[in-house]
Amino acid sequence: MLLTDTHTHLYYETDNTKRDGLIQRCRENSIHRLFLPNVDATSVPKVYALTEAYPDMCFPMLGLHPCDVKAGWEQELDEIKSFHNQHKIYAIGEIGIDLYWDKTTLDIQIQAFRKQIAWAKSLKLPIVIHCRDAFDQVFEVLQQEQGEDLRGIFHCFTGTVEQAEQVVALGFYLGIGGVVTYKNSGLDKVVEQVDLKHIVLETDSPYLTPVPYRGKPNESSYLIYVAQKVADLHQTDLETVATTTTENSKKVFGV
Repeated sequence: MLLTDTHTHLYYETDNTKRDGLIQRCRENSIHRLFLPNVDATSVPKVYALTEAYPDMCFPMLGLHPCDVKAGWEQELDEIKSFHNQHKIYAIGEIGIDLYWDKTTLDIQIQAFRKQIAWAKSLKLPIVIHCRDAFDQVFEVLQQEQGEDLRGIFHCFTGTVEQAEQVVALGFYLGIGGVVTYKNSGLDKVVEQVDLKHIVLETDSPYLTPVPYRGKPNESSYLIYVAQKVADLHQTDLETVATTTTENSKKVFGV
């Protein structure tokens, strides 16, 4: 069995012994592919350090997180872009719009989102989208930018069935994580109506820890609980979910 965590910040753990433990627990749970989004310029070296330590498992992305889009964001993005040739990257992300923390930066968030979509298109790479309290704004940008060269993942999808259908219609995959295991999230009712061919799995570790570890720091090895929940919702076995979602991740990232 082969599981893929399409979105993890495992690189936040910089203690080598603890980091090795995180990786070992991934292997014990059949999670052998980890896709790593940075968030700003300072996090890129951490992403690359983990990639160099575990090149058989780790796949880096580059992007400027919408919560880090502030005055001077153009310079921050230029610095992130300067890392591009140091490692092969597999997506531009995580990028998008976040109106949960700060609505006043919407205009520049949209500018940064568009600029990074253009960057992804120029490199023929997918995008990994952070969307929080901003589905309509994100979707409007994607509709305007849509084309064969625009593809990717809606990271941490927690929307409605209708929104899921809109995402799928654009050719994007739904990133499903620990929220699907939460009793009152409602995401379970959505996921059971979405064909597995449109789903990839993620943890967003160390955030959004699934049941039974909710309330504790998340880690990529807990992806097994997300996968099992999706299997239960689709009335299938864990191996089928692992195979299908990993194949989907290969279609997105090209590896």
